[in-house]
Amino acid sequence: MYQINVHSLYEEDYCQWLEITLKQIQEKDVDHLDWVHLTEEIEALGREQRNKVQSYLIWLLKHLLMYQYWQSEKEYCAQVWAEEIDNFPIELEILIEAKTLKNYCISIQNLAYQKARRAAIKKTGLGADIFPNNVPILW
Repeated sequence: MYQINVHSLYEEDYCQWLEITLKQIQEKDVDHLDWVHLTEEIEALGREQRNKVQSYLIWLLKHLLMYQYWQSEKEYCAQVWAEEIDNFPIELEILIEAKTLKNYCISIQNLAYQKARRAAIKKTGLGADIFPNNVPILW
């Protein structure tokens, strides 16, 4: 059906490879699909979505910690922190509309909190004893 070598096209013209692959899927032309690269792309897409969830969650938790505990900077930064605290849940909600990503978000909240806590400690210079050891219940 397609005379073009989709395996080499992936490296040469990614956008065209996507168009052809989509058309092959729509036409159920499974015999000519570039399964190797298609599998890699699907795996990468899943990782990317999980990484975004984790990143937004870490940033949200970090800003919540700084807003709550970094009193010496609160006068200067509270408005920016509050804006970020408002923004990150919106971004997370968009991402976790898919139930599996919501479940993933819940499953990594303790890990994300520990990363956010370490980042907040480093950013603020406050002692580790200032920030709670465990994440507050988010859901």
